[in-house]
Amino acid sequence: MLLGRLDAYQDRRRTLSERSCDVVIIGAGTAGLKAYKAAVARGGEVVIVERGPGGSTCTRVGCMPSKLLIAAARMAHQARRASDFGIVTGNVSVDATKMWERIRRERDRFVASVLDEYHAIPSDRVVHGSARFDGPDAILVGDDRIAARRGIVIATGARPIIPDLLDPVRERVHTHETIFDLPDLPAAIAVLGAGPLGLELAQAFARLGVDVTVLDEGERIGGLKDPAANAAAIDALRDDVTLRLGVAVEASVTADGRARLSWAEGEVVVDVVLAATGRPPALDDLALDTTGLTLDAHGTPVFDRGTHRCGDSNIFIAGDADAWRPVLHEAARGGSIAGDVAMGGPSAKILPALAIAFTEPNLVEVGRSFDQLPDDARIGQAAVKDNGRATADGEMQGLVRLYADRDGKLLGASIVAPEGEHLGHLVALGIERGIDVAEFVDQPWYHPTIEELLQAAGRDLLGTDN
Repeated sequence: MLLGRLDAYQDRRRTLSERSCDVVIIGAGTAGLKAYKAAVARGGEVVIVERGPGGSTCTRVGCMPSKLLIAAARMAHQARRASDFGIVTGNVSVDATKMWERIRRERDRFVASVLDEYHAIPSDRVVHGSARFDGPDAILVGDDRIAARRGIVIATGARPIIPDLLDPVRERVHTHETIFDLPDLPAAIAVLGAGPLGLELAQAFARLGVDVTVLDEGERIGGLKDPAANAAAIDALRDDVTLRLGVAVEASVTADGRARLSWAEGEVVVDVVLAATGRPPALDDLALDTTGLTLDAHGTPVFDRGTHRCGDSNIFIAGDADAWRPVLHEAARGGSIAGDVAMGGPSAKILPALAIAFTEPNLVEVGRSFDQLPDDARIGQAAVKDNGRATADGEMQGLVRLYADRDGKLLGASIVAPEGEHLGHLVALGIERGIDVAEFVDQPWYHPTIEELLQAAGRDLLGTDN
């Protein structure tokens, strides 16, 4: 029996088309394209393998179409609120057809710009098909075997999952990959998962006139670790959506074919269910068991953050596939690092974490999160309602929490604030430059601006009034 298997294996190997190169990259999304450019820039002979049409998750079904939907929702929300400022607009309605047309048109334009980069790769450097490892230094794509002299970069991204509990109503279920293809605006949506993506889309649909319920087994929303910031975010988001937190959900079909989601204390009946319960790395088809790599409890290769190298192998991993920091700027940087190091480049420094949910107010985590702080950390805070610019703009919900070590060195922040995206970038820059809070506070903070919230939180941390 064993000899028969060996003979079959050898026969299979003899039918394979063999080729070799310096670096093989699996996946032509953000991380993969950056890895390709970096390896080529160091003189590498590089092959990139892509089984789909290419292009990034962000442009196709992620950050860009969601921001287009959020932009439409913001316009509707501001128009409805105009009377608060003495502005008469009349009845506000949403033309769903025109809205979706704009979203898809602009999305396609973003995708086209990414595909231009992909299609610029010489055709003899692109292999179409599904890759799987054939040991630690080669991959198989159909009947082709490609050996890598310097390294293989895994940049396969991640995929949304639909939990089994939604099986009874699967015909009503969408993920972020399909939700932007809705023909109209449904009357009611349930969002399963209160993470950043789920909250962004939930609030956007709500501001477009949809009745939205968000359900989650946990008590935290938007990825916020700080209890005080989380509470502020919950208070703010409840103005737009119904939040059901800490609930275990069951799904069933109503007599008229709609989706019923029920929990111990109640139920909701909706037209559409958005599954926003996570995006695990797309690694299942890679035959990682042939590589000898050490995998974590979730089956993801263990890798070095500064090089993106997996153990002491010549295999690298970057982008959403590594499940470390699944955001575009980290995917781009990680891909560049992996491609560069594979061709002999140096290790890179690890930059401060920065994650933003583009709800209104924005939800931002930067640097060390609350659960990573040392026991003697110092925390300062500032309420958005006390900020002059926020009051003028009528956006007064939220809280800024600033963290420092015992000596006052800036460590991180949890931010729930209008325009909080900009505050997060300032904190990230301060952390990267090793600034202390006293110096951070003693910067030119223009008045009146939302940015003054950082100065106020810093002063609170230092125990000073000016």
